[in-house]
Amino acid sequence: MREQMHVRIVPMTGDHLDEVAELERIRFTTPWSRNMLVEELQNDCAAFLVALDDEDHVAGYAGLLVVLDEGYITNVAVRPECRRNGIAQKLLQVFLDFAQAHKLAFLTLEVRASNYGAIALYGSRGFRSVGRRKNYYEHPKEDAIIMTKEFTDGTEDPDTGAAADGL
Repeated sequence: MREQMHVRIVPMTGDHLDEVAELERIRFTTPWSRNMLVEELQNDCAAFLVALDDEDHVAGYAGLLVVLDEGYITNVAVRPECRRNGIAQKLLQVFLDFAQAHKLAFLTLEVRASNYGAIALYGSRGFRSVGRRKNYYEHPKEDAIIMTKEFTDGTEDPDTGAAADGL
C-alpha cells in the first residue's frame, strides 16, 4: 500500500480561487466559473474547503451549502494526479464532523451514475442512494444518483452510518 499524500484542509479564500477554478475546468464538463466561486465565498450559507499540498497548492476542494438544518454538498474535486490519496475522504470527513456538531438532519449530494469511485466513497461514509435525477448532467447527458446521510439529534443515524463514537 502506498503512502497517503499529506494535505492540510483549510477554508477556501480568495487566494485559492484561480487554482479552484482551474480544477473545476479540469474535473467537470460543466465547470463553475471563477465568478460563481467568488459568489459562493461571499455566501453566508456556503462553506468551501481546500486541501493544500506541502507546497500550498490546491490538491482538492469541496463545497457545502447549509439551509436551516440541511446540508447540500455542492462540489467535491481532486486534481487527477492527486487522486487515490484519501483527499476526498478527508474533505468529506470535515463536512460530516460539521453536520454532527451543528446538528444537521442530513447531508445530501448528487453524483454521476457512472462515477463508481465516488459512489463507493460516499457509501463507505454512510451515504445511501435515495433517488435518481434523470438527465441531470450534460456533456455527456447522464443521470445523477442522489445520496444522503441522515443524522438523528446531531449523531449519525444507525441506518446510514456508524455511531458517532465509532469514527
